[in-house]
Amino acid sequence: MLQYTLSTFPSFAAFFAVAMAVLGVFLAAYLWATPYPEIALVRKGNVAAAVSLGGAAIGLALPVSNVVRNSHSLVDVAVWGVIACAVQLLAYAVTRLLLPHLAKDIPEGNVASAILLAALSIGVAIVNAACMEG
Repeated sequence: MLQYTLSTFPSFAAFFAVAMAVLGVFLAAYLWATPYPEIALVRKGNVAAAVSLGGAAIGLALPVSNVVRNSHSLVDVAVWGVIACAVQLLAYAVTRLLLPHLAKDIPEGNVASAILLAALSIGVAIVNAACMEG
């Protein structure tokens, strides 16, 4: 049993590395797309920024984890991961249109706006992950 587990470690490491790379690229793109410095806000204790950024991270992790679970190819993980990134960035853009004051609310610590943004990110992610399963 231990031998089998050890023999599958390289595959685990490769899939994990690709998934983490996709998450890192997404977070960099998300931080660039938001008009406020979320990391600096989180460091200052802004709960709204932490909730919105956390929701975005979970929002990408859900579909990417689904792709990893159902894929046998690192290329599939990377390609579907990029698609998941695009869907999440689109969800953020639509939310910004629906909540025009979002760019002001998060830096001001408006937790209600942050929770809605996080919930929408996670909701879109659940649907996204289900669509990627087929």
